[in-house]
Amino acid sequence: MKGYLRADGRKGIRNIILVTYLVECAHHVARVIVNQSNNENVQLIGFPGCYPNEYSLKIMEGLCTHPNVAGVLIVSLGCESFNREQLADTVKASGRNVETLVIQQAGGTKKTISAGVEHVSQLLKGAKNFELVPMDIGELTVGTICGGSDGTSGIGANPAVGHCFDQLIEKKATCIFEETGELIGCEQIMADRAITPELGVEIMKSVEKAEQYYTVMGYGSFAPGNAEGGLTTQEEKSMGAYAKSGSSKIHGLIKPGDIPKQGGLYLMDVVPDGDPLYGFPNIADSAEIVEMIASGSHLILFTTGRGSVVGSAISPVIKICANPDTYRNLSEDMDINAGKVINGEASVQEVGDEIYQLVQKVAQGQQSKSEELGHQEFVLTYKKFEAIGPSCLPSTR
Repeated sequence: MKGYLRADGRKGIRNIILVTYLVECAHHVARVIVNQSNNENVQLIGFPGCYPNEYSLKIMEGLCTHPNVAGVLIVSLGCESFNREQLADTVKASGRNVETLVIQQAGGTKKTISAGVEHVSQLLKGAKNFELVPMDIGELTVGTICGGSDGTSGIGANPAVGHCFDQLIEKKATCIFEETGELIGCEQIMADRAITPELGVEIMKSVEKAEQYYTVMGYGSFAPGNAEGGLTTQEEKSMGAYAKSGSSKIHGLIKPGDIPKQGGLYLMDVVPDGDPLYGFPNIADSAEIVEMIASGSHLILFTTGRGSVVGSAISPVIKICANPDTYRNLSEDMDINAGKVINGEASVQEVGDEIYQLVQKVAQGQQSKSEELGHQEFVLTYKKFEAIGPSCLPSTR
């Protein structure tokens, strides 16, 4: 396996140019620049808000310096509060080429688009300068989420991902699972798997915070589609989601944009800190994917029972379908048929091995189904987080 060597020593499995808008007012211009560049390696991300937010800046910095990213074009309207100078300085300091266009200074829509297309052309040329070097599977960071869960998810796809995670962690890779709001009821068993007692306490606190957040907002993470798919309780859904984590020790607790410093299994706390202010913690699966990519995930394992077609900018998404009926209906969007477990055609371990092999193939350049179909979904909204303490971080392997 080979990866693109970056100045910070990390290695990417893709060589993407990002066009990044900093306010919704610049979205159209940035999108047209991407479209006119007509290159699958030129991808669009952005933040729609005008009011400044430390979370959005941290996530953007993580995305624009991600190992899969080779260069960045920042598109600003000019009067938004996003700190474009800090973002550009962060990207430059990472050893990547970065250009900034301010629409109010560049002369409006047409002139900015024309300049943007030229900048992207130069950034693509610069991307060729990154050297492909040997990359071990232990250098990968892999995230996992579940979306459109049903009664089959916790039986086939989720435990199969857990088996894959165990194999990756044995090879010293970094694996990230989330979301604390969908793990309510599992806090004690996760705490028991923590590498230190102090980490176990922090895991318990993170799930308690999630439960309080959902209670105040007046809803939980159990959706009507989950019930239609055969799930009966929040606890049943939580246990299915928990199965994605496998059986390895939990090495640390992180928040969106935190990058683990060593391999192991990490729980990501995606529920905002402080008083509930922002509505549902993640308004879409794509928001969870963005947060795991900002924490360094080279690729994402997405399990589903009801079905989903989303992919992502920056990092490939591998779809693992738990329901055999859904797989037959959406096979063009699914990478792995975990419905074989339900039909008795394969064991959880065999499907987990299949996922593990596909992770390596996608890391070596094979496109996932979402990549083939051109999916590059992206969602970034407002949140607020406090820095994690030393109890959340690993002291030993």
